[in-house]
Amino acid sequence: MSIVWVIVIAVLALIAGAALGFFIARKYMMSYLKKNPPINEQMLRTLMMQMGQKPSQKKINQMMRSMNNQQQSK
Repeated sequence: MSIVWVIVIAVLALIAGAALGFFIARKYMMSYLKKNPPINEQMLRTLMMQMGQKPSQKKINQMMRSMNNQQQSK
């Protein structure tokens, strides 16, 4: 009978660990994204200007759409 209890406790500990790990990872990712936001139009415009290009709004929109499509396909 003690083997059954050991198995039950192990399964419960595994489930509790998985749930706790999920919430810790979720909190970590939320804080990471708050500190390091994904690239936006202003960052892209600055990057292009640093590379010596004069960014038009059409080009910015095209690159943002391309980046969003690439991210959604992953």
